Amino acid sequence: MYTYPAVLGKNGISAQKKEGDGKSPAGMYFMGQGFGSVTKPSGMKLSYKKTTAYDYWIDDMTSADYNRWKVYEGNPYSKWKSFERLNHPLYKYATVIRYNEKPVVGKGSAIFLHVWRDRTSPTAGCTALHEGNVLRLMQWMDPTKKPLLIQGTETDLMRMSQL
Repeated sequence: MYTYPAVLGKNGISAQKKEGDGKSPAGMYFMGQGFGSVTKPSGMKLSYKKTTAYDYWIDDMTSADYNRWKVYEGNPYSKWKSFERLNHPLYKYATVIRYNEKPVVGKGSAIFLHVWRDRTSPTAGCTALHEGNVLRLMQWMDPTKKPLLIQGTETDLMRMSQL
């Protein structure tokens, strides 16, 4: 078991997360695709994609692309009202947290485990760790074992332990 300091959303954590609320989602979520702005690190079993300037995660709730990774070579501002550029320094190493997938609704998008700015700067709704710890976790995760992220308040964790 690994324990690392982390930062969460600037407005805390919630089991009732909504798009744009600045909160990280409380709950249990499978970990998905690894990605980053660098070549796939050695020893990583996760599926991994090196991002380019054309990789986006869409957080425009009016778009059919909402909460999806899209590769687009045109002007993203003419296609979506809101998006995340995946080729970003905080995403040097990152993993998709498989949140709000089935069905995809306005509960939040672009939720990742990624590199933090520092130990006191919150995220917009993701979970972030020191760069070395993100890399260690990504190298440790084995997709055949279906790794989970479990996070929440003490009350949330007690509720989840009874499921």
